[in-house]
Parts: sequence; structure tokens; C-alpha cells
Amino acid sequence: MTAINAYQALPGNVMPDIAKQPHTGPKGTLNWVGMSAIELPVIVMDSSGHRNQTLARVQAYVNLTNPDSKGIHMSRLYLALDSMLGMSELSPGVLHQIVSQFVDSHEGLSDAAYLECHFNYYEKRSSLLSNNAGWKSYPVKVIATQRAGQFEVELQVEVPYSSTCPCSAALSRQIIQDGFRDTFGEGTVDAEAVYAWLGTTQGISATPHSQRSIAQVKIRLSEKLRDLPIGSLIDRIENALQTPVQAAVKREDEQEFARLNAANLMFCEDAARRLKFALSDDIAVCDFWLRVNHLESLHAHDAVAVAVKGVEGGYLDDPRDYVP
Repeated sequence: MTAINAYQALPGNVMPDIAKQPHTGPKGTLNWVGMSAIELPVIVMDSSGHRNQTLARVQAYVNLTNPDSKGIHMSRLYLALDSMLGMSELSPGVLHQIVSQFVDSHEGLSDAAYLECHFNYYEKRSSLLSNNAGWKSYPVKVIATQRAGQFEVELQVEVPYSSTCPCSAALSRQIIQDGFRDTFGEGTVDAEAVYAWLGTTQGISATPHSQRSIAQVKIRLSEKLRDLPIGSLIDRIENALQTPVQAAVKREDEQEFARLNAANLMFCEDAARRLKFALSDDIAVCDFWLRVNHLESLHAHDAVAVAVKGVEGGYLDDPRDYVP
């Protein structure tokens, strides 16, 4: 017998369990108790059905309903995460099993659970015109909750895009019109001369301002979904806005990007309305909240618009309700 085993075998040398001792401090219930900043490798399915590994930062909590208890069993939360989530495919079914295990392992202490996974979703996206593709990264947050036996999943994504100001475009066109009149007058003009002039810096003497923008969208998913629709949600957002930022870019792609920006001039209100319309007819979405952020190149501040689906008991149209 080793010295340690011999010590543990002696009477009275049982390892102390403080959690089982009576609680003598102030009593009361707590909304959430648990852990944050847990790092776990998880598997995420992309829109092509490929399994991609990524690193998730996880938060795990249960409520504390017993005012006489010292606290929860932290290790039970971690062990459930390690065995059920680590290196597993992230899906509504797996998330349901985990939060149910959180509650079941805290019988008499808790009746609600919260699980949050924050990670970057990587997917190779085709260039606009050239035969190229490049990796793009989208911040994603998946939240699973169980309260009063009801399970719910929320999916949040951030999608970057470009926005060109309609007002700036109109003002730029006026400058170009004035330059045309100053150069060619009001009589008959030669088409070839005009064509050549339009290809000079004097011809295009003003350009509208545009900026990188971010669409933040969170949706509550239908309980019938078996997979997390991350790729399809990103597609729906980018298709609605029409000006997604690019990865691999050749000259023809850059030219097409410029054309798309000119064809899709957007104030932040326009972008928010496009997204609201695109999300409203998605049967997989029970509720949604969206915020578009135009990171102004003209101003030192951002232009923002927020919209919700407007279902009873759903997301509130509240400036405090935002995606960090």
C-alpha cells in the first residue's frame, strides 16, 4: 500500500466535501450559476455538408432554486460538456441533451439551464466572376435554454457587407453632369469623345462614399429543425443585401463588386428592410431580431437600424437589445 493510500485508509481521513456542509451564510436563490470561457473543439456542418472543426468558447449555467444550498455542482456541468459536446457535431439535438443533463444532474437545486457556444464559422466562398474562392469567417453564437421543461435554440450571426450611400451617389452624379456640360456644352457631341472622356479622372470627377457594414442577426429556431442552418442563414442575408465582402479578388471581381454597389445603393434603413423582408418568409425562423451597422466613412459615427419580426412574447424593439 502506498503512503497516500495508507493515509486515506486511516479512520477520519476522508476528503472533506464542503458542498455537503450546512449553508450558514445569507440565504437566497440565484438566477444563474456556472462557468464561462470554457474552450472546447466542436464540429460544425457547412452548407455543403462538410464537417469542419472549430474552437468554441462556451458558457454553461443552471439556476439555483434551493436557498439552503451552498451552490451547484460545477464539475457536473463541465463533465457533461466534455463528454457530450467536445469533438461532437453541434446540433439542436445535442444541445437539447446537454441542457437536459444540466438540469437532471442538479435535481432539487435547479430547474433551468443555459448553454452558449461562441465560435467562428469558416466557409469557402466563390469569387463574384473569376474562377476563384477564398475562406471567409463569420462570428456565430448558438444559445440553448431549458426553462420549465421548454427547450429553445437561438442562432446569431454577423455578416459583413458593403453599403454605398444613395445621397452621396446622387451628389456625385451631379458633379459628373456639371463636368460633362462644362466640357461639351449643350450642342451635339461626338459619342467617341464622350466615351473617351468618361474614362478619365476628369470625366469621373466624384465618387460616392461607401463603407464596410455589418448585419447582426439572431433568430429563434423552429423546434422541428435537426441541424443549425448557419450557412443557409448567411446565404439569405448576403442574397438580400447583394454586396457581400469578398475573399479572393481579381480585377473582374472588383469591377463586379463596384457594379453591385452601384446597383444596390443603401441607407441603413434600406438594408434593414431588405433583411426584414427576407427573414419574414423563412418557416424555419420563429422570431428574429436584426441590427445593421454602417461604419460610416463620411462621419465619425455609425448609422444603425434595428428591426424585429414582431411576434407576441418575442424579441423587443429595444435599443438595449443588441448583439455584442
